[in-house]
Amino acid sequence: MIKKIYIPFLALIITAGCKKDPSSVGPTDAYATNAYPKSTNDLQSILAASYSNLRSVGLYGFELMPKVLANSTHTANAAYGGDAAWNEMTNNNLSVTNNYASRVWNALYTGVKNCNVTLAAADLYSTKYGKPEDKATLDQIRGQALFLRAFYYFQLECFYGESYIRNGAGGDKMGIPLYDAIPADLASTQKPRSTVREVWDFIEKDLQESATLLKGKTWSGTDQGRVTEWSAKALLGKAYVFTEDWNNAKTTLLDVIQNSGKTLMPYAKYRDAFIGLSENEFNEESLFELNVDGDNKGNYGPWGGNPNATTLNGVIWSPFALGWDGTEGGSNALGYGNEGVHDQNIKRFGYPLEYYTLVDNPKFNSSKPASYTNPAKVMDPAYKQLAIDVRKNKTADPRLYVNTVQPWVDSVKFDGSNWFPVSKPNYLAGQANTYGWGFRKYASLFNSANTTTADSWNLYFIRMADVYLLYAEAAKGSGDVATALEYINKVKRRAYDLPINAASNIDYTSLNDKTVAIGDPVLGNNPLYYERWAELFNEGQWWFDVCRWKLGPSEAAYYGTAINVGGTAFQFNESKSYSWPIPLDEFNSNAKIAGQQNPGY
Repeated sequence: MIKKIYIPFLALIITAGCKKDPSSVGPTDAYATNAYPKSTNDLQSILAASYSNLRSVGLYGFELMPKVLANSTHTANAAYGGDAAWNEMTNNNLSVTNNYASRVWNALYTGVKNCNVTLAAADLYSTKYGKPEDKATLDQIRGQALFLRAFYYFQLECFYGESYIRNGAGGDKMGIPLYDAIPADLASTQKPRSTVREVWDFIEKDLQESATLLKGKTWSGTDQGRVTEWSAKALLGKAYVFTEDWNNAKTTLLDVIQNSGKTLMPYAKYRDAFIGLSENEFNEESLFELNVDGDNKGNYGPWGGNPNATTLNGVIWSPFALGWDGTEGGSNALGYGNEGVHDQNIKRFGYPLEYYTLVDNPKFNSSKPASYTNPAKVMDPAYKQLAIDVRKNKTADPRLYVNTVQPWVDSVKFDGSNWFPVSKPNYLAGQANTYGWGFRKYASLFNSANTTTADSWNLYFIRMADVYLLYAEAAKGSGDVATALEYINKVKRRAYDLPINAASNIDYTSLNDKTVAIGDPVLGNNPLYYERWAELFNEGQWWFDVCRWKLGPSEAAYYGTAINVGGTAFQFNESKSYSWPIPLDEFNSNAKIAGQQNPGY
């Protein structure tokens, strides 16, 4: 895979300085370096590929979030069982031929390649054409490329590394192959796996240099989605936490907290910060987010006419609207509707009510046809009032309603004009013992019911709530329990619409205090674990926490099963499932990795 990525750019280098007509000695679609990059604008265009690669179909453009991570963590309960690789993700039992794991690997290494191309181009430009006044711009371009390379490697190591570093152990295990530059020849495309410690050292070095190069730089206008020194320091602090380097983690994360100018957004903004409202983009909490331009013209997201502008995650997470005939059996999704929220998540957020029943609608007008505005059956009104009271009194964690929509209580604009009651999915209609809640975070709520409608919401990669909880974890790891509790409580207070810096009656009083998670023997008495799960729900973070904290068996037991695996009980194989398999294509193209597959595959 690596060798295939780099070979095209070798042609670019080979043509440099060639006195013959380039068309006679190299590919006609390759840029000659004696003409490109010849300006900092040329360099910016090269850097753009490092950002846009995040929208790859195998990454955040489509597959990684809804098909891979939402199922691996059981955030979602998938109704579609016709994809074996998808089912493997749900069971956390991957084969070496799993196409989703392979495409994530390929897309992440493509990102690494793009960053290395940018760094090489910056060096070439600096040597051949650079002027003293270009230094600041060159520093910024290099700083962004280094951050993005570290981000791609961070993901690669977390998905494919053999082990995390815990209690000082694990650094000698197998990490992933490292490429710090464009290979100069075919032999240099062959790389063995570095050690886990070497990979994390590489990531940390890139982020340290990135923060230095980007120091003091702010972005505005169309550039506001670019990374900053605070993006780099936040990810660096996260790397320190993931390697249990508590002292460096505390110092770095506290710097972000005190000096970045960022803070938690107020609850009023937070509640709607994940549903595509442009006024919430690049807000006071965001440190790095993927800018997504909505496209409602039927261009089918990343497969459409503007594939690098938008994403298509919400088509899988689309909630259901009550049918035109006013029935749940006739309900329609605002997209594919392949996944709803797993019922166990409703209880984990502390929702205290059992399942609802349908009763005759006391307001039904029999002189008119049944419809979504005149349904013959409705949620039991007594139950509905209790459900409304749960929200009003904050009996359940308010983040339940940030992340999900509740049948018969919430509404969606199914036809793009009229608000329909949310419905239990049609594939669950008539089943009494299900909640049937839908996704709200990163789901379509008010676009027309069109499966070719692309997403219109930015994706958060790093935000201050994550930083606060990482800082709390670092404080806990270094023995500073009071600080750990305070930063956990700051995040919880915001969720309950309370001042974040003032003690409150909903504060945790110990690190093993009771949480709202119902029937959960692990998260029910671990505020740090629960708050990371609840706060970052459906943001692609929880899988890393499950793996580094070794929660696989307890998560499998808590969630039990899913629709797409036919009700078979989840099993979690700790000898293999915390790491994904290295794709077979890599072994076929990289001789130095022979014999270095992850254990169990």
